[in-house]
Amino acid sequence: MIDPSEVADLSVLNRIIEGRFDDPFAVLGPHRKGKLRYVTAFDPGASEMAAMVAGKASPLEPVANYPGLFHGKVAGAKPYQLRGRRDGEEWLVEDAYRFGPVLGEMDEYLLGEGTHQRLWKVLGAHVIEHEGVKGTHFAVWAPNARRVSVIGDFNAWDGRRHVMRRRGATGVWEIFLPLIGDGTPYKYEILGAYGERHEKADPVGFGSQHPPQTASVVRDVTGYGWSDAEWMASRAKAQRTDQPISIYEVHLGSWRRKDGGRPISYKEAAVELVEYARDMGFTHIELLPVSEYPFDGSWGYQPVGLFAPTIRFGPPHEFRDLVNAAHKAGLGVLLDWVPGHFPTDAHGLGRFDGTALYEHSDPREGFHQDWNTLIYNYGRTEVMNFLTSNALYWLMEYHIDGLRVDAVASMLYRDYSRSEGQWVPNKDGGRENYEAIAMLQEMNRLTYGEVPGIMTVAEESTSYPKVSRPVHDGGLGFGFKWNMGWMNDTLNYIIRDPVYRQHHHHQMTFGMHYAFSENFILPISHDEVVHGKGSMLAKMPGEGWDKFANLRAYYGFMWGHPGKKLLFMGQEFAQGAEWNHDAEIDWASIGHPLHYGMQMLVRDLNHLYRTTPALYVKDCDPEGFQWIEANDAQNSVFAWIRRGNPGDPEVVVVCNFTPVERSAYRLGMPQAGVWREALNSDAEAYGGGGRGNLGSVTAVAGESHGQPAHADVVLPPLSTLILIKDDALKTK
Repeated sequence: MIDPSEVADLSVLNRIIEGRFDDPFAVLGPHRKGKLRYVTAFDPGASEMAAMVAGKASPLEPVANYPGLFHGKVAGAKPYQLRGRRDGEEWLVEDAYRFGPVLGEMDEYLLGEGTHQRLWKVLGAHVIEHEGVKGTHFAVWAPNARRVSVIGDFNAWDGRRHVMRRRGATGVWEIFLPLIGDGTPYKYEILGAYGERHEKADPVGFGSQHPPQTASVVRDVTGYGWSDAEWMASRAKAQRTDQPISIYEVHLGSWRRKDGGRPISYKEAAVELVEYARDMGFTHIELLPVSEYPFDGSWGYQPVGLFAPTIRFGPPHEFRDLVNAAHKAGLGVLLDWVPGHFPTDAHGLGRFDGTALYEHSDPREGFHQDWNTLIYNYGRTEVMNFLTSNALYWLMEYHIDGLRVDAVASMLYRDYSRSEGQWVPNKDGGRENYEAIAMLQEMNRLTYGEVPGIMTVAEESTSYPKVSRPVHDGGLGFGFKWNMGWMNDTLNYIIRDPVYRQHHHHQMTFGMHYAFSENFILPISHDEVVHGKGSMLAKMPGEGWDKFANLRAYYGFMWGHPGKKLLFMGQEFAQGAEWNHDAEIDWASIGHPLHYGMQMLVRDLNHLYRTTPALYVKDCDPEGFQWIEANDAQNSVFAWIRRGNPGDPEVVVVCNFTPVERSAYRLGMPQAGVWREALNSDAEAYGGGGRGNLGSVTAVAGESHGQPAHADVVLPPLSTLILIKDDALKTK
């Protein structure tokens, strides 16, 4: 037996075996006394312990009255391993406390400042070789913790065994665990600021267990063999405001189900989803959040592991397979990103080190009443760094082409969904959340500055100014903004019985008053087909054929309207039922001609949009739009011109939102000559009645609607026509 006083102060030894000591490297591992090396080891499962050097054992003696503690002289300076024994069992392990720190001085400096732009390079669990031994380096920010340990099967989930090294004033704890590799589940056991003990998943973990299990999983995310160089070199052009952008929004868990009900995998989606989206003519796939989340019913909007692609569909490298396949097919990939809040799950970020670390302590600032979630403390430098570096992580490490930022309005305003007295004004007494605004601006400045060609999109439901204007111009810095006002107004119109639409005519035209104030995307998203709102088809008035005709006309209106396009899965073939995240969308309905016709319409709309510059070049420029007829409320007719660059053929879009055919509707036209009927939503191929203009319209000189020419046009009931000036066609 070794006298405890020969090892360390008795209070220190007590704290080691109780798991309360925050500086284990000061006692455990190798230490020199003069020219001699002594090793102290702690293993509560061992009754005997020896240090093994080149196959030779140096016994370590038990420390009296401190079970599991061993101490002894180990000759030489060569690396050693620890051999433990108990009840006839024997094991050989590397001693984590013989390894030096991994983080360098510059990392420590930037971590201390809260300005490490590549936070994921230093925090989290990294499979590395350190001092000649393979293992995993763990690092976590927990500045107010009394002690932090890594726990897992490798140490019987015992927080006393692998207590981490505190890195000065950075608030970061680190340790290198030898022989721990890819696929190992782990958590951090934290002795909090007030002495409470809890287990937390890794905030910067790269993998997770399958829910409802809650541990992080070591994932080696280095060394993926990307083959998407052609796309990466060209995407900067593909994602400009003067290019066609048509987005297919997807919830992977319910797009397709396999083998009796399991969700499609990343690898399967890399084939099936990519081929389908490309065939349908979309330019981008947008995925509902894939950052790890505990509750399926949140659809990913309550994430716990911001740096971990959810394991539901496969490991991280298979998520890369999906992105890589999309890029090789010429499709961009956008991710929903959720920096607005996080759930209160015990293994998550809430009171991470025993204090309100990531969140505000005051519930008037730190708790979302609508969602029962916690709100990030954007004013804390380290929290801003955590979020902005996470945005950069997805773009750099997974080649993601853009981020759609969820619930921006809830971040911009301190009084969002709060009654008087339930919120804290800003320093000037106002409602704007200056800190959240600064975080969003920094995120956009950083991502656009560091990763060429990406795009960011704001889901912002108010009229906050300059959302999609540069930060240096006082804007938030987003590339695009969802046009929620357009969506609300036009849906409110189209769901009405046509007999009443004349009284709401302005709802279809009002959007043009502000259509070019931002770089808009027109979104018909998942939010419109949940919580009892019904499917897009179910919203339409009438019965049977009329419902499909209304929806076809509305999609035609949308694709002809200025703004990029977004459609949620299932809407492209007019799924009849409201979206159910627990089942796949209703693919079987495509066997019905009307549903198949709707699918063909959306495919043709995408193709027409992408091949007709006048429909996209000036989506965000008022010079690309002119009303022909905005005031014919009695007939519920709308008509306008779309223009591209000089030399691009002009386009005329005309909509009839009544079930009455207009057989000779006088319509002003910008030029005399033949106009090809490039799309007619009433075509038989789409399930319509086949009425129209026999493929073309002839405009003759003579003023009408303020235009120099006119034509008498057949407007089928509940229809949209898209006409393109075609000088190759002869006059009838």
